[in-house]
This record gives sequence, structure tokens and C-alpha cells, in this order.
Amino acid sequence: MALTRRQFIGTAGRAAVGITALGVASCQPASSSKVQATHSPSPSPTPTPSATPPPVPLAIAAMRAKSYPGSPLTVIQPLAPGNNYSQSIATYKSDGLTIRGLLTIPSGTAPLSGWPVIIFNHGFIPPAQYRTTERYVAYVDAIARRGYIVFKSDYRGHGSSEGPPSSAYGTPDYTVDVLNALTTLQHFNQADANRIGFWGHSMGGHITLRSLVVSHDIRVAAIWGGVVAPYRDLLNWHPPPADSSPPALNRSWRQDFLSRFGTPDQNPAFWDSISPNTFLNDVTAPVQLHHSTTDEDVPVAFSQTLRQELTAVGKPVELFTYPGDNHNISSNFNTAMSRSIAFFDRALKA
Repeated sequence: MALTRRQFIGTAGRAAVGITALGVASCQPASSSKVQATHSPSPSPTPTPSATPPPVPLAIAAMRAKSYPGSPLTVIQPLAPGNNYSQSIATYKSDGLTIRGLLTIPSGTAPLSGWPVIIFNHGFIPPAQYRTTERYVAYVDAIARRGYIVFKSDYRGHGSSEGPPSSAYGTPDYTVDVLNALTTLQHFNQADANRIGFWGHSMGGHITLRSLVVSHDIRVAAIWGGVVAPYRDLLNWHPPPADSSPPALNRSWRQDFLSRFGTPDQNPAFWDSISPNTFLNDVTAPVQLHHSTTDEDVPVAFSQTLRQELTAVGKPVELFTYPGDNHNISSNFNTAMSRSIAFFDRALKA
């Protein structure tokens, strides 16, 4: 499917390969556009705040300057079909790594423009325990059977994907992987490049929100139980051991950033620079939030805060809450999923 070259949106406004990013454009290959973290040879326990935030890779400006070229999508293993769709394990490239993912394609004749797409951003599962075809089976099936291509990236270090696992909150790695998946699906010959949405749960909600402030190519986003609060709140949030990053990673990003850059009160410019919530005025996709008021893993206040922040800058957002439910919204799954699919339909099928 022939695609027109996309334009970066920002001060540079020059053509670039890959997805439409916000901010300063970079026409360099991914290998040359990475921004390296600045390490102080002798970190001070009470850093002096800097007027200009250090250029860490997690900073939104650094992520906007990076390119996300994706790659051809390669099917490596057909799986048993779903009710009205095929399934397979497919691979693509991200930062030179081969990343696996679950791909579903609707049965029947595709629209002339291609099928609409939902990129599915899963929550935390211990990387060594993760398997492409396990977990979120009912979630993927519910969306796939409604006429969407679904692609669930395994992220680097998960299952058979190459590379080491990392922290979704202390590095941009997993967001880089899904932004490369976005470009990959834009160039997939059965997909409609202009009708791509994101669905994210828990950690995947953070990845989804970060993606929304980097790219304009995401048309719609639904987030369930999302870790979507500003970093000031994330610093004080400690997820349960069974649903957190590996302990060493979970500790390291907090300790590293606090020792190098100080607290949010000492250095608000740095913490604002890495937080998607600082850049919500640049979000172009409508957002739908779902959260249990009794979520045992991620406080409902996270979604309530994001709803208030998006509303304050005039962005379309709606929040559904579910009393007495759990982190997966299991008891209200059918209701929540019906609302999400109707939301996708309005944005991608109208």
C-alpha cells in the first residue's frame, strides 16, 4: 500500500522517515538520533536544580527528536484462528532488536483503505514469564472479532523478544518499541495507516499516554487502570511485588533520578521534562479512561488526575469508574470492553 511521506510537527517542520512526531524533527537514522544520558562523575546528594533539564532519553523532547522507522512485519508462526479472524506471531524491528508480537487480521475482504488497527499495550507481566499467546486473551479477542487488526507487542526482553527488559517509567524503551510498531503497522499492506488506535492497561496505559504526546498518528486511545499520573505522584507509588518492575529496575530509576536531579520540589524542570502530563496540550486523540475505584494495584486517583488535566487543556476525555472491581476490571469486563469498542468505532469507523 503506497503511503505519502509523513511530516514531523514542530519547530523544524521537515519531512522525516517514520511516524509523525511532535517537536523538533530529526532526519537522522535512529542510531544517530539517540540522546545519551548525562552522568555526573560525582553525584551530589542534594543536586543543584538546573534551568535547562539534562537531555535524558526519557525526556519528551528527546523522544520527539528520535526516529521510529519500524520495519516490514514478518509472520513467523501461524496460530489457531479466532472466531472471525486469523492469528499469528509476527516480528518487527525496534532499535535494531527483533521484537515479537501477536497479530490478528479480520477474515473476509478488507476495505479499500485497509483494516483499522488497534495496537494493544499490555500491562506488566514478569518478562521471563511472559508468553505471546498468554494473558489478555479475552481482551484481544473482543477487539479482534469486531473487525480490527490487533497487534500486541511483546516489548523487548519479554518472552522471545530480543534485548534486556527495562523499566517503563525510568526508560523510554517500551514506548520506543510500540512507536516502532506503529510505523510498522502503518506500512502493513492490510492496514489503514490513517486509522490506528491504542489500547493500554496498567503499565501499558503509561506507554500509551507517553506515545500520545510523542506522535500525532494515534487517532484514539483507551486506557484501563493506567499508570498515568505525573511523576511527582509516581515517585510515591509502589506497586505490589507481583505487578511491579523487577525489584532492581523498580528501585534504580527512582534512586538514579533523585540522586542526579533532585526531587520534584528541587528540580521541577527535570521532572516536568520526562512527564507526559506536562505535554497534554499536544494530545490530538480523544482519550477514554476506565478504572476501578477499588483497584488494588493502581490508584483510581491516577485516572481522575489525568481526566482533570486533559479537561483543563480542552482535550476530549471521558472516565468510567467501576466500584468494587479489581485492577483488570474483571467483573465489569463486558461493559468496559463494549464502551471501549464503541469508542474505537466512533473514531476509526465513522
